[in-house]
Amino acid sequence: MNSLVINCSPVKNGATAEIVKIIDEKLSEIYVSRSICIDDFKFSFCKGCRSCHKTARCVMDDDILRLIGEFEWADIIICVAPSYWADIPGEFKAFIDRCTPWCNTHEPHAVIGQGKKGYSVALRTGPGLAECERIIYSIEHFYGHMEIQPGGHLCLCSVEYKENVASRKNEILDFCKTIMY
Repeated sequence: MNSLVINCSPVKNGATAEIVKIIDEKLSEIYVSRSICIDDFKFSFCKGCRSCHKTARCVMDDDILRLIGEFEWADIIICVAPSYWADIPGEFKAFIDRCTPWCNTHEPHAVIGQGKKGYSVALRTGPGLAECERIIYSIEHFYGHMEIQPGGHLCLCSVEYKENVASRKNEILDFCKTIMY
């Protein structure tokens, strides 16, 4: 089994990256695991041309196919996203928008492979759980249209800095125990 852990934040060394590292290290004990950062890929915003609704292909040529290749490789996908104004970061939203060729709401559509499971981790600086739940909803909505079966999620409130993650490590490791096929 292959697991992919995605830092959905453009910050490569913050709290989100620290959570990704903990999950990736734990999952590598059981699976072939790798982690990536959304900021490692360069792609443009969706132009809304809808050409992909007819061809199941995007007209733009950038790193989207490389990033989709990571999804195709993985059996298990874990998206870790911080709150940016009560939802997922813009870079991750731009990626989701570019996944329209693989979206199951139109025919033809491309397919990344069957039987994938998706897990979600949301973090935010404040104490309110509703913001984390909104992030989870956004990720799981994306999974649904990509035909990735949601497998579970973790909400982490009051995590602003990398240093705040250490006190939550056991909670993250417990979540990792739920990521089993």
